[in-house]
Amino acid sequence: MAAEASFDIVSKVDRQEVDNALNQAAKEIAQRYDFKGTGASIAWSGPDIVMTASTADRVKAVLDVFETKLVRRKVSLKSLDAGEPRQAGKEFRIEAHLKQGLGQDAAKQIAKLVRDRGPRGVKASITGDEIRVTSKSRDHLQEVIQLLRGEDLDVALQFVNYR
Repeated sequence: MAAEASFDIVSKVDRQEVDNALNQAAKEIAQRYDFKGTGASIAWSGPDIVMTASTADRVKAVLDVFETKLVRRKVSLKSLDAGEPRQAGKEFRIEAHLKQGLGQDAAKQIAKLVRDRGPRGVKASITGDEIRVTSKSRDHLQEVIQLLRGEDLDVALQFVNYR
């Protein structure tokens, strides 16, 4: 009898990569001529990232630089939840939050997708903020991974513990 193969679906962000991207963005903002005299900055504020500048356009440009650095470091932009620019005194701010873990709604949506459109004999079970997918065939698990990569979901997915 063949043993069951499995993998876990998670949504986690490597905080070190985000920190490196933030440091690179801060260095570029300090050196670029178009940011001179605008008070543009980007920094951690607890678990969130705060971007500031003197105008709404400049703070959006700071966000664009940061997103570019995240993409270069292979961090999905789906894991970054950035708000709209809002005025705080004389400066404009954008607060961005990193999304960690699968929410209950997203986990249910993914499990339903695996049940409905995945190969027969594949089971998906939700445990906390991750989903365990099991099957007797490794090929079926590969098909599930391809199916989920092809879907346009609101969360960044990683596939770990493939056994």
